[in-house]
Amino acid sequence: MKNAVIGNNKQKANLIVLGAVPRLLYLLQQETSSTELKTECAVVLGSLAMGTENNVKSLLDCHIIPALLQGLLSPDLKFIEACLRCLRTIFTSPVTPEELLYTDATVIPHLMALLSRSRYTQEYICQIFSHCCKGPDHQTILFNHGAVQNIAHLLTSVSYKVRMQALKCFSVLAFENPQVSMTLVNVLVDGELLPQIFVKMLQRDKPIEMQLTSAKCLTYMCRAGAIRTDDNCIVLKTLPCLVRMCSKERLLEERVEGAETLAYLIEPDVELQRIASITDHLIAMLADYFKYPSSVSAITDIKRLDHDLKHAHELRQAAFKLYASLGANDEDIRKKIIETENMMDRIVTGLSESSVKVRLAAVRCLHSLSRSVQQLRTSFQDHAVWKPLMKVLQNAPDEILVVASSMLCNLLLEFSPSKEPILESGAVELLCGLTQSENPALRVNGIWALMNMAFQAEQKIKADILRSLSTEQLFRLLSDSDLNVLMKTLGLLRNLLSTRPHIDKIMSTHGKQIMQAVTLILEGEHNIEVKEQGLANFLQRARQTLCILANIADGTTAKELIMTNDDILQKIKYYMGHSHVKLQLAAMFCISNLIWNEEEGSQERQDKLRDMGIVDILHKLSQSPDSNLCDKAKMALQQYLA
Repeated sequence: MKNAVIGNNKQKANLIVLGAVPRLLYLLQQETSSTELKTECAVVLGSLAMGTENNVKSLLDCHIIPALLQGLLSPDLKFIEACLRCLRTIFTSPVTPEELLYTDATVIPHLMALLSRSRYTQEYICQIFSHCCKGPDHQTILFNHGAVQNIAHLLTSVSYKVRMQALKCFSVLAFENPQVSMTLVNVLVDGELLPQIFVKMLQRDKPIEMQLTSAKCLTYMCRAGAIRTDDNCIVLKTLPCLVRMCSKERLLEERVEGAETLAYLIEPDVELQRIASITDHLIAMLADYFKYPSSVSAITDIKRLDHDLKHAHELRQAAFKLYASLGANDEDIRKKIIETENMMDRIVTGLSESSVKVRLAAVRCLHSLSRSVQQLRTSFQDHAVWKPLMKVLQNAPDEILVVASSMLCNLLLEFSPSKEPILESGAVELLCGLTQSENPALRVNGIWALMNMAFQAEQKIKADILRSLSTEQLFRLLSDSDLNVLMKTLGLLRNLLSTRPHIDKIMSTHGKQIMQAVTLILEGEHNIEVKEQGLANFLQRARQTLCILANIADGTTAKELIMTNDDILQKIKYYMGHSHVKLQLAAMFCISNLIWNEEEGSQERQDKLRDMGIVDILHKLSQSPDSNLCDKAKMALQQYLA
């Protein structure tokens, strides 16, 4: 059987159909079977697993994993190795759930104990770990069972395969995991610290796979905060190694992995972005990523064409990701990216690709470039980027929606020439819809974009926003559990209530509800919840709310809504004497707008506020050590004297 199935998928499928798997498993588990027979059974099962994904599914259906794990308890090393080899093949298949390794709590400690048995046990077990370590829970289990200590010394093994699998293990253990990363920094192997060993494995004379994986380890440790971004091992070793991986000489897979890892490394750090952008002409080098597959006539090898086509979209995705990271903060880098041949056309094309991953990466790249005022006014306008973007926003998956709606916020800033056409293409309804999303990031972006849209907008646009959003939804957003949503909603209200005629118009129709909302937020400080939420959050909300009141107080008729509301007046008085200057200033603006002499009814308003003791407070504030507050108070007192 063993000889019949090696390298022959048809024979493998035939044997499975004929029911060989249950029989082999039966012999494997029989106590009366000799060790040689059991080992041969494990080898044949391993060979069957090497076939198609359907083969692996058939083996899983026959509960092969518990049988093989049981086999690991045998004293015979050859049999253990055969079971591990088969387990390795099964666990590295995409159809096998990783959880199957963790269902029995005794398995991981037993595998750790087997690590020292032979170089094959080391290679297979490390490979199983690196394939089955998906996410923080798995990382914690492996870490708590001593993975770091047990695997570290394998990095100096005489076997290249063992060194490689140990390295891969560390890369998955360290990914987004500060606990593991902080531990790795201090691990000594033969008197050398792990980061130094990784740096040695980065050198040009090492195999590419080793260079790439050790660069990943250092990248993940850096991103997890265990290595500083300005450390020489990052700036002089890891970053240049990853840039090298992006060059034409490398295989397509290596170029993809190099670009994606580099994008992740430099994403949060402007200095690394600047260094990367001037290393080896990286920005121009990435333009080559869009030139696959090459023209068909030049490719005689069909297999090669198939390979190129498969990797073409991965290359585009990686290039977009890296461009997005490079252009995240620096205006000059963004300019260089946009000036790269046909770049804007490529991104716009990327927005309508069939692959979700390429679309997402293209939107990310565009979002990064849209942080530039200059580009919003020029390139983005020349290429009418808003059109494909509005298309992307129609029924896209959430991950794309979040980035695309973030970008829409930038395109709706008042100086963006795209603002008008976006408004005309039905953006208000779309954004109001986003504010009802379950996903807080989408609610924030929806309300943020509406806030930008309302800034210095015409009365009609403001009315459209209020009509589409509805007062009920506005209230829901004002009591949203996400502070960002609440703050942006207050920002929207503030932008809606600007310029007198608009203030009076909006307050005449929605005044009662808006005053209710304002009262609700200003009462927040006396609620118990503030203690938990933190004072800083509350101060932000109160200040923004007082600014909204100051805007209302600037209206001609809207003023009366404040003057006839004793509750609100008492709150303004309270905040004038608050310990935070910013809140005092915001309250002062309200008072100044209410007592301004040149406006009708100012005398009655001044008298009412004097009776409340506001003038006494103004006298006190005119002695304030804060010059701004002192000036505002003196100016207000002059209104009384005039």
